[in-house]
Amino acid sequence: MTEPHNPPSGDADSSRPKNRGAFQVSEVLRRSEPESPLDNIDLQDANELRLLLRGESVVDWHRLDYASELDSRRLLALNSLDWDDPRDRERIETLRGHTVEYLRRILKLHIDEELASTASFLELPLMASGRLGTRKQQRHACVLLKVMHILYHLDARELRTRLALSDSELFESVEQSVLEIFDQLRTVGAPVVEFQWSRKTRDSLLTKMLVKRETSAARVFDRLRFRLIVKHQDDILPTLRTMLRKLIPFNYVLPGQTVNTLVDLRRLEAVGPSPLATDEGRSADTNEFSGANFRVINFIADLPVRVDGLVPADQLDAERGNVVFVLAEFQLIDVTTAALNEEGESSHASYKNRQHARVRERMLRAPPEPKARQDQPTIDGVGKPASDSGERQIIAALEDDRMLGRYVQDVQD
Repeated sequence: MTEPHNPPSGDADSSRPKNRGAFQVSEVLRRSEPESPLDNIDLQDANELRLLLRGESVVDWHRLDYASELDSRRLLALNSLDWDDPRDRERIETLRGHTVEYLRRILKLHIDEELASTASFLELPLMASGRLGTRKQQRHACVLLKVMHILYHLDARELRTRLALSDSELFESVEQSVLEIFDQLRTVGAPVVEFQWSRKTRDSLLTKMLVKRETSAARVFDRLRFRLIVKHQDDILPTLRTMLRKLIPFNYVLPGQTVNTLVDLRRLEAVGPSPLATDEGRSADTNEFSGANFRVINFIADLPVRVDGLVPADQLDAERGNVVFVLAEFQLIDVTTAALNEEGESSHASYKNRQHARVRERMLRAPPEPKARQDQPTIDGVGKPASDSGERQIIAALEDDRMLGRYVQDVQD
């Protein structure tokens, strides 16, 4: 592995702080799991992959496919809740109580006492999977979990408005935890050839908002970005599956924000047809500035971040918990496609030129000036061609993400 370029403060393996308060990397998530070929993944894995790649919402699901309480613990851990922590169990029960009250009072649903309070929460995902209980309980367990999922997110959003925490502090917390997961991926032999993490600069954010119709910073989802390059295209689905098991809660992948121009979802039919297929799957709007041949898997996840290690205890309360959410963009691609994406009109320089030209057109309310060569990269989009590699590097740096670190792994065939 080469040394990291532009690393964050400290070496990734030795001086990087541990436990900075981000989403917990619990023992449940630390369990070593070898990369699994598609014929070894289960139906829950396949459905989570379909949801991510189709841009679906978990609220449209009508069942889970968990097999054991270990699966339930993993679901909690991915959502930054530790079943072995009495405070987290209290938080879970508070959420369940508020959810049951809403379902009974507002939706007029009869939720029986076993679901409402008697059954351990670890049994609820198994009931939602039809492993325990009656058919009616299966349906109502799904409803209960969906509303808890939304309420947990609402409480976290409200908590975020009350805390004196900068975005930079939260981003750093997420970066440290993602790096720890990346260390695990390398340990178990995941075919990750390159891993980068970056944040959008002020200039890049300004350009993005000027080019979008929605000129609100709240609509910019990719301020924090992680990019993984895997060895072969066949490695993409197994790597995504590992990320969903160790890092990304499938229930907080943003619906309608996935771009998938790499993976044919019919490959998952070998695992089993999904009983959850709906017409709600929707991809992100096409990025008009991307080249016609640009291919990638790109999605946004709202990552739950524990803040009990970042703020004084008196800023937290039992009603709102100790978790906030941070949006992060993930890109996944294979080596061959990554190289093709840097050629011609698909290149980053060409992308930026088209984007800057549109901003100028919008600001001046006039069409762009004609160019001698349509796709010839230029320093400012209208000036002389960038004729050498040095100028091309300048173009690539213009208003680009600020790269915080990069690892390149030498993976042999």
